[in-house]
Amino acid sequence: MSGGSRRSLFFVLLVVVICGSLGAGYQRSGNPAAGASDSDVRDSLRQFSEVYSLVEQNYAEPVNADKAIYNGAIPGMLHVLDPHSNFFDPKSYSLMREEQSGKYYGVGREMAPRNNKIIVVAPFAGTPAYKAGLRPGDVIIAVDGKGTDNLGVSDVADMLKGPKGTNVHISILRESTDKPLEFNVVRDEIPRNSVDLKFLVRPGIGYMHVSAFNETTEQEVEDALQQFGELKGLILDLRGNPGGLLNEGVGVADKFLKKGQVIVSHRGRSSPEKMYKASHGNAGKDYPLVVLVNRGTASAAEIVSGAIQDHDRGLIVGEVTFGKGLVQTVYPLSENTGLALTTAKYYTPSGRLIQRDYTGVSLYDYYYNREQEENPSNNANTTSKEVKLTDSGRTMFGGGGITPDVKVPPFKTTHFEDSLLVKYAFFNFAKHYLGNRHVDKNFEITDAVMQDFRKFLDSQKIPFTEADLTEGLDFIKSSIKTDIFISEFGQEEGLRVRAESDPQVIAALNQLSKAKELAENAKKILAQRDAAQQANR
Repeated sequence: MSGGSRRSLFFVLLVVVICGSLGAGYQRSGNPAAGASDSDVRDSLRQFSEVYSLVEQNYAEPVNADKAIYNGAIPGMLHVLDPHSNFFDPKSYSLMREEQSGKYYGVGREMAPRNNKIIVVAPFAGTPAYKAGLRPGDVIIAVDGKGTDNLGVSDVADMLKGPKGTNVHISILRESTDKPLEFNVVRDEIPRNSVDLKFLVRPGIGYMHVSAFNETTEQEVEDALQQFGELKGLILDLRGNPGGLLNEGVGVADKFLKKGQVIVSHRGRSSPEKMYKASHGNAGKDYPLVVLVNRGTASAAEIVSGAIQDHDRGLIVGEVTFGKGLVQTVYPLSENTGLALTTAKYYTPSGRLIQRDYTGVSLYDYYYNREQEENPSNNANTTSKEVKLTDSGRTMFGGGGITPDVKVPPFKTTHFEDSLLVKYAFFNFAKHYLGNRHVDKNFEITDAVMQDFRKFLDSQKIPFTEADLTEGLDFIKSSIKTDIFISEFGQEEGLRVRAESDPQVIAALNQLSKAKELAENAKKILAQRDAAQQANR
């Protein structure tokens, strides 16, 4: 067996031993079957070694040990347990730590593939890429002399990253120039802001999108609330938020609840129950709160949503959330690898299990096929779900994510609108439109702009009818303005334009009065309950 194979096999054994040691801790506390279990583990490890040895010696082609172990044996073993236990090879482990830290070292830009090329979507304001003069639409053709043909976005991103203060040479093609432009950029710390958008969507009404929960999220939310000042209402947008660090989720929920209120608890076979409570509280700032969620809202984002809902603090609007309520403990391993192992389950303050059922479901169906949530007849069948009550006595059901108080379906594009997106019509039109002009922040999509857009579609041989444009007029105008603002003013301004015209954001704004009514009614019910308890003493 080669040295690489022995090293890879060692990692399999190490992961199995870690999993086994967690079980053994429970068994040593009084399970008489511990000895038999240890024997079973040894037999299984011996059998795995024999199978792997046969594969390595006799398979039709040379066996890549790392691929067979890192991408096959270990993930296969963990996925038998649950959908979220996971093994991180050196690259994915480094990326996970980078995402958790909320920063990395590089040049600071968003990229995307376009026609087998890697283009700059937008440099982040204030970053080295922004200061150097990279623009939306620039095609990155080489990094430090190495061509980017046939490379993916992640490959080029890795090439641009590096230690703080080091130089990276970027060669780009720009539509208005005949020859490549050369940039020497000094890498710097690039923050991964989890509060990627915040502004007053109406006078006194704040809007804040939290994209993930990393090491800086609680502070970012606090800073955003401070910048808003006195609020008359807040839209907290957690759509597409996959979660992240538990403590950061707890810290964010703390800012909207009363001191001492339970935020979440978790418990598992070898993990004693632990309860998290609001340690600071919202200092009496009880402005109406609406939380926007969707199918991509998961884990720590569901903890925040569930706590706000169970305490009747705000209204949850949108779609049923993902339903990830399994706690992963990350165990660092040798060779810069790591193991994320499920060790407990999350429960909302009322005791609802957040985790969706995954028994007998393939990984693909678990992540992508959500027909049950989309089928009204299935949603109506709640007899098999656990029933819990909010503080004011509203009925909630556990075991399937967080169900919104007000369901608002996502916006669905037409076939024509999809074709415009696939062909990057809005992005390319923005580059074309700004080729010989600038716009200010009062810019709107007028009939003249729409006429220019029609001519552009003709020049790009993108077929359309006037009925197509009329049917999707609001979406088309918003998309054109979004990409023009990204090109002219940066990513955040473009995202703001998109949010202002987002149907779910508009629906959330219309629910602020109902959120206020909900919180006030809950206060009244709790006050009556307390008075009754005092009278009976």
